Amino acid sequence: MEQIAKDYISRGASWLFITTLIYFLMNGAQIFETAVIVLKWTAAPTDSFQLFKGKYGLDFKTFWIVMHSIHEITFIIAIIFCWKLDPIRNWLLILFLIHFAVRVWTLAYFAPNIMEFQKMANVGSNATDLLSRASLWRTLNYIRVGIFIAVSLGLIPLCIKIMHLKFE
Repeated sequence: MEQIAKDYISRGASWLFITTLIYFLMNGAQIFETAVIVLKWTAAPTDSFQLFKGKYGLDFKTFWIVMHSIHEITFIIAIIFCWKLDPIRNWLLILFLIHFAVRVWTLAYFAPNIMEFQKMANVGSNATDLLSRASLWRTLNYIRVGIFIAVSLGLIPLCIKIMHLKFE
């Protein structure tokens, strides 16, 4: 690898650490939501949909839009500032593609379904098979959160590698 300025590596390291930290914060929120909230609202639809009911019902849409937006911006900035660091850039691109694929899955499946469940709580519904639909949502959410955790864990070796580059 060509000689790269230490300040370039430092900026790359800073943004890599920032995005890793934000990803871990996001994972903490996902784990809490999955372990506590999702278990409650998927337990016995439509009765358990009461968590979504009314003016003060649970709605994490704004939180997740802001959280993912911040994280994805920092992730892209980390890629930009690590661009000249071939092994780090390549792994960041792979991890970002995996992350992006799961975000597309989230927007295509999870978000529309949770919004439908929330609507059922507030408008009422005679939809059938809600328990199996909510159970499927919960099960697939375990997979989704697991993938997000795996991506964030994949950032750790990159943080270690960039620290070694910084001190070479």
